[in-house]
Amino acid sequence: MNRFELLGQGLLTALQWSNLLYALIGVTLGTAVGVLPGIGPALTVALLLPVTYKLDPAGSLIMFAGIYYGGMYGGSTASILLNTPGESSSIVTALEGNKMARAGRGGPALATAAIGSFVAGTIATIGLALIAPTVVDIAISFGPEDYFALMILAFTTVSAAFGSSVTRGLTSLFIGLSLGLVGIDLQSGQARVSFGVPDLLDGVEVTTLAVALFAIGETLSVAAAGARAEEVIEPVRGSVFMNKEDWKRSWWPWIRGTFLGFPIGAMPAGGAEIPTFLSYSTEKRLTKHPEEFGKGAIEGVAGPEAANNASAAGTLVPLLTLGLPTSATAAMMLAGFQQYGLNPGPLLFAERPDLVWGLIASLFIANCMLLVLNLPLVGLWVRLLAIPQPW
Repeated sequence: MNRFELLGQGLLTALQWSNLLYALIGVTLGTAVGVLPGIGPALTVALLLPVTYKLDPAGSLIMFAGIYYGGMYGGSTASILLNTPGESSSIVTALEGNKMARAGRGGPALATAAIGSFVAGTIATIGLALIAPTVVDIAISFGPEDYFALMILAFTTVSAAFGSSVTRGLTSLFIGLSLGLVGIDLQSGQARVSFGVPDLLDGVEVTTLAVALFAIGETLSVAAAGARAEEVIEPVRGSVFMNKEDWKRSWWPWIRGTFLGFPIGAMPAGGAEIPTFLSYSTEKRLTKHPEEFGKGAIEGVAGPEAANNASAAGTLVPLLTLGLPTSATAAMMLAGFQQYGLNPGPLLFAERPDLVWGLIASLFIANCMLLVLNLPLVGLWVRLLAIPQPW
C-alpha cells in the first residue's frame, strides 16, 4: 500500500468516536496546562501516563499527541497576555506578542498565533506523513561539523534577537551557555559546575529557567512597583480578530516559520527553541515595518508560533522512524509506547501500521479541534488584560 492509502486507513482509525474523544481530552488539557507557567506538555504527559495503563495503545497515544499540540497552542496565550511563557518554546512570542497586547492588540496577536499554529501544524503533519523517511536520511547524515555550524547559527541568531546592542546579546548568550554547562556531561559522564551540590547534577531545567526569568521576574516587578506605579489598563482597540492588513503581514511568516520549524525539529537535538529564534530573526530582517519590531510587530508573533508548532510535528519524525526522542515530550511519549511493549522504529511501521498512521492522522484532527477551541476564546482571553496587575 502507498502512503496515501495508509494515511486513509489511519484516518478511519482516528475518526472512531472513542479516539475522537481522546483527542478532544488531549487538546483541551494541553491548552489548559500550556497557559500555566512551568507546567508544559512534557510534565502533563508524564502525570497522565499512569492513567492510561488500561486504555488501548491507539487511544492513549492519540491523547498524548493532542496534549503535545495543545501545549504548543496554550503556551502562546500567557506569553502574549502576561509576558510569562507557558513553556520555553514560547519565549520568543513574548518579545512582540506582549507589546501588541499592551498596545491594545492582544486579540490579533492571539488570533495570528492560533491560525499560524493551525497552518504550520497542518503542513508539518503532511510533511510527517509524506517525507518522513527523506527527512530522517538528512537528519542522520548530519556529522559533527554540521551540528557545530547549526549551533553557531543558533548562537548568532540569539545574539541578534536582542536588538541593536551587540554587547547585550553576547552577554545574554554567554550567561545562557554558562547555565547550560551545569550538570553531568553526556559524553564523558563528568560533573560540571555542580560545586558538589547533588541537585545540580541534573543541570538547570529550561522550563525552570524560563519561569524564573519571566514569571517570577514579572511578579517581582509588579510587587516592587506597588501603588507607586500608575496602572493603565489598555482597552482592546478595534476588533479582537485580525483585519485585512494583519492577514497580509502574517501569511508569509506562517509559511517561512513552518519551513524553518519542521526540518530543524526533525533533527536530533533540534528542538523548538532554535527555529523560533531563527524565525524571529528572519522576520526582523525581511519585514517592511522594521520600526515596529520591539514595539509589537505581528510578524514577530506569526513566524515564531508557526515554527513552534511545525517543530512539534518534526520531533515525531525521529521518534516514530528511529525511536529517537529529541524533546522531553517525545521522551514521555516513548515511555507511553514502551508501556504497551511497542518499540518505535522502522519495524513499527511494518508491524503496527494501524497504530502509527492512526496517530499521524489524529494530528490533523487535533489541529482542527484546537482552531475551533481557541479562536472563539480570543475575546475571552483578552479580558485578562482588564484584571488589575497586582491581582
